[in-house]
Amino acid sequence: MGDITMEVSRITSKGQITIPVEIRKKLNLKTGDKVIFIEDGDKIIFANSSMIALREFQQAMKGEAEKAGIYTEEDLNKLVKEVRKDLWEKKYENHD
Repeated sequence: MGDITMEVSRITSKGQITIPVEIRKKLNLKTGDKVIFIEDGDKIIFANSSMIALREFQQAMKGEAEKAGIYTEEDLNKLVKEVRKDLWEKKYENHD
């Protein structure tokens, strides 16, 4: 198991917490990002949901993502934008 890091945060009356800056940096979290809580026995794992989705996508594709040059969330976002652009152009190219 890797190094264990511990940070403390207080829960507000509304059930909210502030994510410590070092954790935000490690998880590459920015304003508006979604996080995921995963129950694992007596622990709760907290993660950047976009990175979990990317990992699941990469595993589901069994290396196809890497073959397509998708290594990061940014690469995946670029691919989605290109596909959307292609679909838009195909849908409207002959409809002047």
